[in-house]
Amino acid sequence: MNTRALRPGFGLNLAVGLFVACWAIVAAFPLVWIAVMSFRVPIDAFATNPLQVIFGDVTLERRGGISLLAIVGYALVLFAAIWLPRYHGARLVQGMSVRGVKWVGLSLTWSLYVASLALVLFWIAPSVIAALESAVTGLPLVGAIARPLFGFTTEHYQAVWIKHGFYHQFINSMIVTFGVVTISLSVGTLAGYALARANSNLAFWLLIAALIFRALPHSVLVTGYLPPFINSREILMPIWNWPPVAWFFHLFSEQPPTLYGQPLAVIMVLVSINQPFTIWMLRSFFQNIPAELDEAARVDGCTYFEAFWRVIMPVMWPGVITTGLFSFLLAYNDYLVTSLLLDAQSQTMVPAIAQYFNRETTTTDQIEAVAAAVSITAPLFLLVMVFQRQIVSGLTQGAVKG
Repeated sequence: MNTRALRPGFGLNLAVGLFVACWAIVAAFPLVWIAVMSFRVPIDAFATNPLQVIFGDVTLERRGGISLLAIVGYALVLFAAIWLPRYHGARLVQGMSVRGVKWVGLSLTWSLYVASLALVLFWIAPSVIAALESAVTGLPLVGAIARPLFGFTTEHYQAVWIKHGFYHQFINSMIVTFGVVTISLSVGTLAGYALARANSNLAFWLLIAALIFRALPHSVLVTGYLPPFINSREILMPIWNWPPVAWFFHLFSEQPPTLYGQPLAVIMVLVSINQPFTIWMLRSFFQNIPAELDEAARVDGCTYFEAFWRVIMPVMWPGVITTGLFSFLLAYNDYLVTSLLLDAQSQTMVPAIAQYFNRETTTTDQIEAVAAAVSITAPLFLLVMVFQRQIVSGLTQGAVKG
């Protein structure tokens, strides 16, 4: 059989390649451009001449710049931050798992990864690059790569994160995001497994109801949640003062709590919105795992939960990671729910950045808003790149039946 005849022709390959390249340029250009703007003073950032924005001549004159050697150094750090977890992360997770509990190893590995990356980016890499620049500056040929080439300043990031306390919004986002991911995956894996193994009409109608609920606009759902959350103290007051349980509640507070402005309330709402999608996605992954594995585990003496935890879940990790990533993105990028149900003290990053752009500001404030917007994309970029192989494996596992 001539396999060459089955291959696409040169014209088709060229057309597809040009389309993908154009799409990548169009999609990546806004992010790259605002990232460049965030490291320039306002005169360069809002210049009409694109070359002035790219090279940052005024920034180079007033604030200093970054050399080609430093650009290469930080590019190598970024490459290592992506490459090392992809090829060595699985072994590290397995080695750090306590008694074979994989989520413990995953949590410890992620904590070590974030701490190491911060240490390298903010202390080790700047010190090493500065030492190399000092060492090669006086050399005749290679000294040019150590001299500042592009205007570069991090003052806008320092103003956002330190002066304006943007790290508070970052912490709030992490609390909400990890709360949503943890609850969504915990409930979704159990529900998805049960629905994948059930063949009853009740399971079918539960899935249909979940799909209908997921299709509702978020504004409709938030509108229904908002009044009870705002009036939660008045609603809970009769239960709080009911004699059989009043003594217990009064150990914590004399007044019932209010749900409005609390991260727990947002976690509850986002989980309720995201859970149908999580259940549907995990159910499709569980359906691709043969039921014979469950039966073999039961024959070997496992209970239903032991068969699920010890036999099925190790096979399900790509699907769990893929679903967890989508849950993470929904909670991390949410604007409507967090802006309506959280007060200023508990606000997450996305609504906080929107407030930056909506108010009357100077050009410096606008560049700081751009720096804040660029900041929140970095965790998403690293997350996708680190888990790229698991995501592709998970999507393939969920898309192919067999």
